Amino acid sequence: MSAKAPGATLLDLLEERDWRQRALAHRPRRSVQAVNEIIAGKKEITEGAALELERAAEVPAQFWLAREAQ
Repeated sequence: MSAKAPGATLLDLLEERDWRQRALAHRPRRSVQAVNEIIAGKKEITEGAALELERAAEVPAQFWLAREAQ
């Protein structure tokens, strides 16, 4: 059984926390488009993006990088 794609996991997190993409994008000062592209699977989670997600969502960067690697 494979893990969910990083974008699907990020979308689940947003829904779980009742956050909008705009709120998540604002925290690390990323564009809403960049967040949307990650969710849609059009943009990969780089090390820098993983660190930003760690700070914004309090989910370890290693978690995001591991999801991206699958």
